[in-house]
Amino acid sequence: MPQRLIVIGGGAAGFFCAVNAARMNRQLEVIIVEKTNKLLAKVKISGGGRCNVTHACFSIPEMLKRYPRGVNFIKKSFHQFFTTDTIQWFEERGVKLKTEKDGRIFPVSDSSESIIQCLMREADTYGVSVLMNREVRNIKRSNEKWNLEFANAEIVEADFICIATGGYPKTSMFEWIREPGHSVEDPVPSLFSFNMPGNSITALTGVAVSEAEVKIAGTKLVEKGPLLITHWGMSGPVILRLSAWGARVLATNGPDYHFTIIVNWVPTFNEHSMRERILEIRSDNGSHIIGNKNPFALPQRLWEYLLQQSGINAVTRWADIKTVSQNKLIKNLCSNEFSVRGKTTFKEEFVTAGGVNLLEVDANTMQSRILPNLFFAGEVLDVDGITGGFNFQHAWTSGFVAAKEIARRTMG
Repeated sequence: MPQRLIVIGGGAAGFFCAVNAARMNRQLEVIIVEKTNKLLAKVKISGGGRCNVTHACFSIPEMLKRYPRGVNFIKKSFHQFFTTDTIQWFEERGVKLKTEKDGRIFPVSDSSESIIQCLMREADTYGVSVLMNREVRNIKRSNEKWNLEFANAEIVEADFICIATGGYPKTSMFEWIREPGHSVEDPVPSLFSFNMPGNSITALTGVAVSEAEVKIAGTKLVEKGPLLITHWGMSGPVILRLSAWGARVLATNGPDYHFTIIVNWVPTFNEHSMRERILEIRSDNGSHIIGNKNPFALPQRLWEYLLQQSGINAVTRWADIKTVSQNKLIKNLCSNEFSVRGKTTFKEEFVTAGGVNLLEVDANTMQSRILPNLFFAGEVLDVDGITGGFNFQHAWTSGFVAAKEIARRTMG
């Protein structure tokens, strides 16, 4: 009788584990169980429906800098399956990929359906079964086998289990994993934008700055990158990255996420060098109208807003700015403070920091160190990356590593 692997979770990590295990050992019976009626839901909507498969980073030490949590763990797993392997895996199966200038890698088709159809074809080719609407309530060891009990009271037996459920937003949702003996780092949100209710900056919805520096006041957290002003506050890669690195710190600010950020709209300057530059501009262009002359390549609407916030009329000549207004402008350009109250999470970017304790999982095999023949893959582990394809790479890597070990152990 063939041995059976049940993969819990029909997302990227679960599918990758299932199809690779089935391919590596054709005698293995592989079943994916998914609690909803949708497969690969995050793959479908990620990257605005294009699926940011991975990132064009081919150095493991460099790649590790993109993961706020789990670095020592993934350092080991990346040696077995890395970005180059992901690209090769999909291209060998007919999915051509392209690299965009920011390093993100997408299917040439610009459609996540290319990735979904590829994984579905693999499942079909290697006989992977899929059971939908099956929520696992608990898992138990009995006579060297695993018994999975579903919410409908159905019980299914397996030789191997791979848990690839994705991240859970609440600690209580991990209870069925904790019950057999695993411990969990409490989940907190990561990759979210900052809400600024009532702040006048929100009138500039849609304005984007290609490079801003954002600090979280009272911490060492600081990031640089593109910033987008939204009708609720601020977003864009710099904000999402900051929320990832600061996930645990920011969660201590209570449910309303109240903190202050300091934005430098022109990060090539600090307040001292900005003062020198403005004195030069006033000397060289004293007769010019300040609202017309935007010397820092900022979006015009933002420039006019900063002038207004500094008490400067846009029709004032550079030579006529009062000292007090000049000082305000320097501060607003280089250290503009904003009060954040609340966060907004995008579905396609939703990630939790937290998950199964990494000390309890072998990074070389993805097997539990506590329970035999139990494996983990993807975001259910306490690993998370910033935005840009890094979370998907962890999903592919951990799914592949688990598959390889399960296939090896079932071929003896």
